[in-house]
Amino acid sequence: MFQIEVDRQHAIVDFILDGYIRVEEMQRFVAELKGATDSLAGRAIKIKADVRTFKPASPEAADMIRRVQEYGLRRGVVRVAELVESQIVALQLNRIARESHTDRILRRFWQESSARQWLIHGDEDMGMHPGM
Repeated sequence: MFQIEVDRQHAIVDFILDGYIRVEEMQRFVAELKGATDSLAGRAIKIKADVRTFKPASPEAADMIRRVQEYGLRRGVVRVAELVESQIVALQLNRIARESHTDRILRRFWQESSARQWLIHGDEDMGMHPGM
């Protein structure tokens, strides 16, 4: 199952992936995610990915995730916050992010509030400075 919402005020695409996602459902998710991203064209787009209950993806689904991440980078995504609990899913997503080059703009969080704060304000409001 998946769910996608758009916060137009802060240019955040917020999605949840839950459980095992079959290839057909992943295709629908990717199409809707592209549409949500396109709806914020011209803005500094942020993504909040809640994959805490997502199960490891098939190779085909993983490839779709990589391609949609590459698409997001081309369309103006500047920050991606992931909420992940499974170490196996985290390892798979690390590999995908490296391949798509999303790893440069990606942070992992345990708490939704921290993820959202970083998406909206970046490192400055979290007591961090670039290069640290």
